[in-house]
Amino acid sequence: MVVDTELEEAKAAVLQLMNEKDKLEAELQAAKNILDNNRVGMTDVLVDSQGFPRNDIDVYQVRHARHKIICLQNDHKALMLKIEQGLHKVHKFAGGGSQPESPSTSSNLQEVFLLEPFLRVNLVSPGSPAELAGIQVDDLILEFGSISNSNFKTLKDIGTLVENSRYKNVAMKIKRGSNTFALTLIPRPWSGKGLLGCNVVPLEAVER
Repeated sequence: MVVDTELEEAKAAVLQLMNEKDKLEAELQAAKNILDNNRVGMTDVLVDSQGFPRNDIDVYQVRHARHKIICLQNDHKALMLKIEQGLHKVHKFAGGGSQPESPSTSSNLQEVFLLEPFLRVNLVSPGSPAELAGIQVDDLILEFGSISNSNFKTLKDIGTLVENSRYKNVAMKIKRGSNTFALTLIPRPWSGKGLLGCNVVPLEAVER
């Protein structure tokens, strides 16, 4: 069918954009690493009290990395818009097809493509609820129950959700490398501290 062909072409186009997004994010991370290695951020001054270039950092390298980060972040926004537009096409063609699995396929694409990580796991204690759920160090969290990048504000949001979810299933979506997983976490008291046995830190915008 023509609709099926158009649907597959739309999916392929979005996948191509996602590949571009992955490459762009790798470049962003490399530029951020330069700032980290020089122990400066995007706004730290690069001159000393006398107005001379700081001698404790590679000023040229830092300036170049900052400029690259700004450009890449703008490119990232534009690319995400293209991905969103591509997903609209996928939804359109999926809705017009006769295959019953199309809406589900479209939904899965949306979950994988539009969700952005907002937390990184930097500690998982042995025997903890987090470990039993399959969470690993360096996992990137795409969804934590009802919380995602679109509505996350502070770690207090996570703490409140966890406290209100004792012994309840909390659906999670995590990104591990290039793969995305759906996990179920059950917050509960255990032999260690807290209800999870893991620690998460917010991702900086440049890491996303």
